[in-house]
Amino acid sequence: SQRRVHGGMVLTATATKSAMPGYQIYLAAVTEVELDILTGDSQILRSDILYDGGYSLNPAIDIGQAEGGFVMGLGYFMSEEHIYNSRGALLNNGTWEYKPPSSHDIPLQFNLTLLKNSPNPSGIMSSKAFGEPPLLASCSVLFAFQDALRHSLVERGLQGEVVLNAPATVEKLQRAAQVADNHLVLE
Repeated sequence: SQRRVHGGMVLTATATKSAMPGYQIYLAAVTEVELDILTGDSQILRSDILYDGGYSLNPAIDIGQAEGGFVMGLGYFMSEEHIYNSRGALLNNGTWEYKPPSSHDIPLQFNLTLLKNSPNPSGIMSSKAFGEPPLLASCSVLFAFQDALRHSLVERGLQGEVVLNAPATVEKLQRAAQVADNHLVLE
């Protein structure tokens, strides 16, 4: 690569390819949710995750990191909506309007199991990464709500595909439920 020098300072960055080979990380997640279709209020009842972290150097720390990644993903998939005005300025730049996950958003039953006998021959002491990859397991929450909404529509005799884009905020969940005034009448 070419180096650019300005006033004796190097203005370009260079990098070398790591000699360490890459590896795959696998995980599976199943989530059970409850949704109030009238209000959009929701609860994550249970999440079960099986995580392939290679050989864990410290299971307590690694499980905590993986759980933290999952909760970080909850924000991404469920609540952290960025709202901008027409000039591109961020309108919800505080926790009054911007909603990161709280203790009430964590699954009531949260099970994370490390896959056994899965060493990583190219990792440090046969380990794999633990922090960010479990973030992707949080999409199971979004899909569980989408499935709950689909079942709700079928139960009420409504047709149509449920489109639920992330973040699935309370407002988006309630709108996707397609509750009309005539659904609120007891017979």
